[in-house]
Amino acid sequence: MLLPLAAEASNLQVVWYILIAVLWIGYLILEGFDYGVGMLIPFLGKTEKERRVIVNTVGPLWDGNEVWLLTAGGATFAAFPGWYATLFSGLYLPLFLILVGLIIRGVSFEYRAKNPDARWRNTFDWMAATGSFIVSLVFGVGFANFIIGMPVALAEGSNHLHVFTGGFWSLFSPFALLGGVVLVVLFLFHGANFLALKTKGVVHDRAKAFSAKVGLAAIVGGAIYLVWANIAYGWGAIGWVLTVLAAAGLIGSWLAIRAGRDGWAFVATTVTILLVAVWIFGRMWPNLGFDNSAAAMPLDRVTAASTDLTLTIMTGAAVVFVPIVLAYQAWTVWIFRKRISTHNMPDDVAVAA
Repeated sequence: MLLPLAAEASNLQVVWYILIAVLWIGYLILEGFDYGVGMLIPFLGKTEKERRVIVNTVGPLWDGNEVWLLTAGGATFAAFPGWYATLFSGLYLPLFLILVGLIIRGVSFEYRAKNPDARWRNTFDWMAATGSFIVSLVFGVGFANFIIGMPVALAEGSNHLHVFTGGFWSLFSPFALLGGVVLVVLFLFHGANFLALKTKGVVHDRAKAFSAKVGLAAIVGGAIYLVWANIAYGWGAIGWVLTVLAAAGLIGSWLAIRAGRDGWAFVATTVTILLVAVWIFGRMWPNLGFDNSAAAMPLDRVTAASTDLTLTIMTGAAVVFVPIVLAYQAWTVWIFRKRISTHNMPDDVAVAA
């Protein structure tokens, strides 16, 4: 049972919680298709040119998309330092696994073209797939634990510092493991739709065929996960409405890709990720994904927050810079909007010794 809240949240605390949720939603949508594409490189690309087509669909976007994660982490640190400190002090190993996955993936994209040798490039293609899988799986397990509520208590001898009281293996409940698998499948569906939208020719045909198959797995797995979440950890009628809309998004995406409507299929998985993320962050409010039943003082959006002065300064900076970032993101997507195929890939030129 969760303890009563310490005080009412200020308007700035509410605003910054929403902004952090928006940053995470942007990250999950944008990096979601990146991770899906990364996992598909070794499987949908049968030749070097086909793999280069797949890599090039996300080549101009993936590093910019990762900025959303950095910004979300920085905003959490500045706006809710208690939230940030408790997560990063209690979840070293999962966060280390995410860091390893991000490094492996980043290195693979940067280095695969440095050598024309097929074994070299195959190695980095598998690294991209592995890194994308690790990050997707760990984030899925992590968000499932936020839905459940991570147990915290006051640190020994402290009247305001909280610590995570669960062990590493407590993070891997059946519900959490299902969350990890479902997020991987959802990102594969999202990524396959993105590939179908951004390519033509044989890569497009393979992406479309794969999307039609993995879409069924996403529909079934997503339905089980969301119904379980609502029954065991739900937050009322709004949660069920979001669940129904998310399910409709998955079904609509599957129908659209089968009908050859690549753009609508991608839009539908985008909306689905948005709705599921809204469900999760709605569930996490106001206790930020923590179970305070063993804490003498709750760790929530009031006790974890920075001062109003800090939040006011941050709000001013956000008003200036957020529109700039959004404009740059939109410009990048527009510039690289055209479909590509193997006909756009030049032959490798031998490097002189």
